[in-house]
Amino acid sequence: MVNALTPETAERAPRPRSADRARTAADPRVRARRHQAVVAYLFLAPVLLFFAVFLILPLGFALLLSMSRWAGFELGDIRPAGLDNFTSLFADGSAFLTPVLTNTLLFALGTVALALAGSVLVATCVGNLRLQGLWRTLYLLPIVTTVVAVGNVWKYMYEPGGLVNGALNAVGLDSVAFLEDPDTALPAVVVVQAWASVGTAVLVLTAGLKSVPESYYEAAALDGAGPVTVFWRITLPLLRPALLFVCVTQFIAGLQSFALIIVMTKGGPGDATNVAALEMYRQAFSYGDWGTASAAAFVLFVVVLLVTLAQLWVFRRKGEDA
Repeated sequence: MVNALTPETAERAPRPRSADRARTAADPRVRARRHQAVVAYLFLAPVLLFFAVFLILPLGFALLLSMSRWAGFELGDIRPAGLDNFTSLFADGSAFLTPVLTNTLLFALGTVALALAGSVLVATCVGNLRLQGLWRTLYLLPIVTTVVAVGNVWKYMYEPGGLVNGALNAVGLDSVAFLEDPDTALPAVVVVQAWASVGTAVLVLTAGLKSVPESYYEAAALDGAGPVTVFWRITLPLLRPALLFVCVTQFIAGLQSFALIIVMTKGGPGDATNVAALEMYRQAFSYGDWGTASAAAFVLFVVVLLVTLAQLWVFRRKGEDA
């Protein structure tokens, strides 16, 4: 017996999906949205091509090199090495963990601590002064000055007859071989990096200070709050978004620092100021071991990622939606 569909059943029966797709494709609004999407991708094509050529392809090639042996000459000389490059970085006797990676973290922590403290102080003081534009311009000068110039100037200032030791001698202290002593070389470079980074942080924090409503300060003045209380209870909490940005960017810059160190100390004395970026440079261009250099680059990438995520997590726990 053949089951016949009644008219009501036929109306309730599901229509073929092909018919629905054809009707959807014929909808003018759908065609307009597709046309807009095509035009948008055409405008984005140059940027996406630039992104692919200068980021995706080098990243893939670096990943290939990190698991290969290559001296940096002929591509046909690339030989698979598996995870040997990574294991060699953390093997007993390797200098990558100590002192290279340790120096990198200490350098970044010291830079962030000094630059953050100095920029908060400077931004707060500049906000209470006249000619704020002039002061911000002066603090931005180290940014527009080349790293080579900054490093060489400070290098001469740290010399036994330089300005820093001259100031120490003026107050009755002995001269210090800042860049020749392994105990003082890294802190000396940290000070220079922090000094050069203050300008950017001051610019960001000044903008953050201007976004704080004046009504909060007026209410605090009516309640009799002092300057220290106003700073800790109002200014600093409301600066948290700007502080998060400064912390993250300064920490990433500190972990990736290379130019200033190679200008001032070249990683010396010994390995006292050798950091991850400089070690990668040495492995690739001095020793011809591009595989180890690429593996070190990926280890540094993981460190930067973990530190950034940790900072974002800490600020979120304090109530800041980053």
